[in-house]
Amino acid sequence: MKLSFLGAARQVTGSMYLLELEDDYRILIDCGSDMERPNSNGQAGSQETAPTTPHLGFFPFEASSINLVLLTHAHVDHSGNLPNLFREGYEGQILCTEPTFALTNVLLKDAASLNQKRINDLNASKKQRVRDRQIQMQKDLFLDRQVRETMENVVPIAFNRKFRVADGVDVTFIPAGHLLGAAHIVINVVENGERKSICFSGDIGRKNYPLLVDPEPVPKVDYLICESTYGNRLHENMMSPEDALADIIQRTCIDIPGRLIIPSFSVGRTQALLYTLNRLYTERDFPPIRVFSDSPMAFESSKIYNQHIKMLNREAREFYKENEALFDFQNFQFLESSKASKAVSNYGEPCIIISSSGMVQGGRVEYHVAENISNPYSTILIIGYCAEGTLGWRLLNGQQTLSIKGKDHQVLANIEKIDVFSGHGDRNDLINFVGMQSPETLKNIFLVHGEYGSMESFKATLAEEGYPQVIIPKKGESFVL
Repeated sequence: MKLSFLGAARQVTGSMYLLELEDDYRILIDCGSDMERPNSNGQAGSQETAPTTPHLGFFPFEASSINLVLLTHAHVDHSGNLPNLFREGYEGQILCTEPTFALTNVLLKDAASLNQKRINDLNASKKQRVRDRQIQMQKDLFLDRQVRETMENVVPIAFNRKFRVADGVDVTFIPAGHLLGAAHIVINVVENGERKSICFSGDIGRKNYPLLVDPEPVPKVDYLICESTYGNRLHENMMSPEDALADIIQRTCIDIPGRLIIPSFSVGRTQALLYTLNRLYTERDFPPIRVFSDSPMAFESSKIYNQHIKMLNREAREFYKENEALFDFQNFQFLESSKASKAVSNYGEPCIIISSSGMVQGGRVEYHVAENISNPYSTILIIGYCAEGTLGWRLLNGQQTLSIKGKDHQVLANIEKIDVFSGHGDRNDLINFVGMQSPETLKNIFLVHGEYGSMESFKATLAEEGYPQVIIPKKGESFVL
């Protein structure tokens, strides 16, 4: 069989791998949006639901030649180009877990809505050059129809059960943590009487993360495709999520009657934040500070978490059983309309505003940051990775003046960062994941989904741990297994 690395190779986003078997059976593992490719404005998109990159010429294969798609989890850097795959001629199924199916539907619908808005904005222009661009974008960007076609072809399967997909080929989805429904995928193949096994890590979660189960062990395999996002570093904050968030709230909203703005991805991270806040108010008797979640997508995603209580960790299940709610607590409000979102800027008491996106790039959070960035009694708390050039990255790098939607703002607000809500395992977690494999029987490790420096560092670490057979593939590179 042959394995080709078509995305997330020597970069973080755009996960996509093609496994070709000898009987011409072709499996695509993930089909993600490449956030590091510039969009039509020459800027990288956000990590959540940025308008997708044009599909024309994106796939280095005929979509109709693919027999099956396997999806590790819902995040758009793994799922975001599935509608484009169908519009280019794919006619097969997508296998994933039930929560991944539900969350992917939310994310792709939101992306299609943004794509339609971009087309409508261009269509309203009277300039011929802009109208020509609108016509091209209609050809390039997927819309609701492609999302519906995609979701109609998804087949949800259970964790930890072998699923036969073809003669001599079976797949198993193993809980990976990281996000509700996220999976490591193990593929077993029998070719010419020889059995081969390969594991795609997806994104590896961390232990004791709010709501989510710990990543489960994977069996020994012949080939391991391993993400390396945190391959060169450890998480900085060793406090529990409750303690870290309690400390921030105490300093920013209680000791000083201020406002706390938390940019957060709507799917996964916002649920972890709301659950942690619920525990703080329920178990630690925090003052009843108002909390606003400003994201319709977060609202929809939270409903999906509530529908899959049995798939959460034991702590969350017990909390739900005792309190009958994961995310609903005193003085909490979801803001659904844009009018309600803007009205919060006039709220005069200390409060917490959670809004997307996590990199402060696009979404409603830009408005909240613009309204509060020059207020010394406000704090902007960054809780995850921010790509270079995003507003979040510029805030973390100490820029004194920021331009938001064409208007300059002096940075007088306090800027803080914690990484306890990062859903990615750090270097030690990655070592533990690889450590389940025997150096004597593992034929190759392929490092993906990381910055190149992180990959090189992790490769050196693995060599010290007794794993010399590590490859860092280039985009488009193929290997015969």
